[in-house]
Amino acid sequence: MPTEALPLDRTSLPQGLGAALWRGVRGKCPRCGGTHLFARFLKPVERCRLCGQNWTLHAADDFPPYISILLTGHIMAPVIIEMGLHTGLPGWTMMLIVAALALVLLVGLLQPAKGGVIALQWWLGMHGFAGYAGKVEAGVV
Repeated sequence: MPTEALPLDRTSLPQGLGAALWRGVRGKCPRCGGTHLFARFLKPVERCRLCGQNWTLHAADDFPPYISILLTGHIMAPVIIEMGLHTGLPGWTMMLIVAALALVLLVGLLQPAKGGVIALQWWLGMHGFAGYAGKVEAGVV
């Protein structure tokens, strides 16, 4: 599969790392922002339907779950402390509530984390995107 994407006007490209990350986190193509990045829950599309960018080049691997776990832990820590200090719930009930909330957060943060990691790799020209860095294409070097 060729790695070349269709030429885009520079105004369609993100003008900074933050813009590219935000597109990825929202599940949009980090390059053009016009279509979905994911075909299924965690499987990116092979190519963007609008700009033709090849998304099979990414190597997100285990980084998105690490991000998801880190964020979940930081969000859940104050919740657990407050529940322990200010509720009269039995320990087993509190643990069920905490486990359910943590599971929902973990699963809910996985796809945005993966989209952000893919966008970061594309922007910086990492892994399979070497030689095709988004920041170079956008003229923001």
